[in-house]
Amino acid sequence: MSSGFATPITIKDAIDHIVARTYLLPAIQRKFVWSSDKIEVLFDSIMRGYPINSFMFWEVKESEIKNEFKFYQFLTEYRQFFKEDNPHIDTKGYNDFYAVIDGQQRLTSIYIGLKGSYAYKLPRKHLKDTEEAMPTRHLYLNLSNPLSEENERQMVYDFQFITKYEYEKKSSDKNLIWYRVNDILKFNNKDELDNYIDSQSWLAKDFTKQTIRKLYEVVFHEKLINYYLEKTQKIDTVLDIFIRTNSGGEPLSFSDLLMSITTANWKLNAREEIPDVVKKVFEISNAGFVISKDFVLKTCLVLFNENIKFQVKNFEQSSVNIFEQNWDRIKKTITESFILLSKLGFNNQNLKAKNAVIPIIYYIYHRKIETDINSPNKKYEDDKELIRKWLCLSLLKSVFSGQSDTVLSGLRKAIKSELDDTSKKPCFPLERIKNNFKGDPAKNLSFDDDLIEVLFTTQKDAPDCFAILSLIYSHLKFDGEYYHKDHLHPASYFKGIKREYFQTDEDFSFYSDPLNWNGIANLQLLTKSENLSKGTTPLKDWVTKYHIEKANKFIPDGSLDISDFKVFIAKRKELLKALLKNIVI
Repeated sequence: MSSGFATPITIKDAIDHIVARTYLLPAIQRKFVWSSDKIEVLFDSIMRGYPINSFMFWEVKESEIKNEFKFYQFLTEYRQFFKEDNPHIDTKGYNDFYAVIDGQQRLTSIYIGLKGSYAYKLPRKHLKDTEEAMPTRHLYLNLSNPLSEENERQMVYDFQFITKYEYEKKSSDKNLIWYRVNDILKFNNKDELDNYIDSQSWLAKDFTKQTIRKLYEVVFHEKLINYYLEKTQKIDTVLDIFIRTNSGGEPLSFSDLLMSITTANWKLNAREEIPDVVKKVFEISNAGFVISKDFVLKTCLVLFNENIKFQVKNFEQSSVNIFEQNWDRIKKTITESFILLSKLGFNNQNLKAKNAVIPIIYYIYHRKIETDINSPNKKYEDDKELIRKWLCLSLLKSVFSGQSDTVLSGLRKAIKSELDDTSKKPCFPLERIKNNFKGDPAKNLSFDDDLIEVLFTTQKDAPDCFAILSLIYSHLKFDGEYYHKDHLHPASYFKGIKREYFQTDEDFSFYSDPLNWNGIANLQLLTKSENLSKGTTPLKDWVTKYHIEKANKFIPDGSLDISDFKVFIAKRKELLKALLKNIVI
């Protein structure tokens, strides 16, 4: 028999297949993502006879597929954050089964509604896997009355996922009849259902009687599961079908599909391995770096593939095999690279372009220094300084906006040339990168006067602020020493000023303008202890009390009294501009 639409089946038939584990989910499927609200609407649609679209199943018969690819069981008890992963099932030596190619979300929703439970975190509760924070809910149907026509979801049948407590509270109203939906599966035939209706004294209640009978009909008798059965045993064909059926609209992003293909071609559990890297990076120090699975996949491409575009052909078996064979080192290098950046003072807020880290990962990986790049010795001190400077320059020039693949390919070429040059000891090739990109007006690392002028308008809490100050204070030891951004003339003074403090409107306007007191010209980097000791101390008193070396803090000569703030800012701005120009040449 060839592939094609098969005879439709009932919801009960599909449920029985899931229970018997003859319906499984291939690893190319993503996690279950439907909300409880969406499941409720689905059941309302089923009861009203609305079409729920067709499904696609893949008949799996070949031992090679059963042995080489991962398959998962359906979720029964969904718990937000804590139980979202489908249980893996070993299909080696397994009887023939069907893999769901299209319709996983709908079929899982039906299964949870009829056989399982759904739990999500309550508002204002801490995220904990407890019944107090995340109570178990089962799907119930109000058999008393239809919903009013004004309800926002435009439903007729009142399906709700409710807790045991909510059920008891609702049931205290004797005029309401809340029926647990999975209880419908207890009836073997219509006679048993009718006897139950009679025993509950519902015969005289038209809506109640008709609604529970309708529920029985749509579950047991109406053949609502219309499906296309794919019989090919060629995995490439199935992947192509999966992409064609899932690439349009909301169900999956293209990167989701690539992740699915990677998972299918990976003997390791990529569903767990790649999110584990994302989690480890997020947990680094207090930096809170947020990366995505896209970032991990793009990194793998840059490390090994000539073509680094997000294209299906770049995630075929041969490519994925290389990723898998080197996965331990890839994972280690990604993590160590972000640890390095945290030690250099970066965090998720000021690292505004995550792709800027990929060339650093490439350099560390191919130089094979991932195990000791973060060691306390000074062996890689020059590398770290050049990496920090390059990262600051690239972030400030926004070189990764637009066509980042072109930039990544160019950076990889420059780094590879450096590592292939046997005439000298390799080091992070900042100068080579500058030379390679100097002809590109959008991606070069040079700074003209106009750009430098714009940089000085950057405010203290802006993402670019740290990168600018990091360049200015390049003489500081950044490896593991964390610096705070701080005002020279304290912010508390400017936030408290009033017009009557000044002789002219012009002076008041200057002092109250954040571009002057909250911009780069009035900012510095201090260690935590320095910042705590300075507090709100006026600049003049701080310099005197703690014998501050003004040259080290780039404090210009002249009066440090707040009354001379206009002169101070003008002098410091010129001092820092000259300093930046020397650094960015």
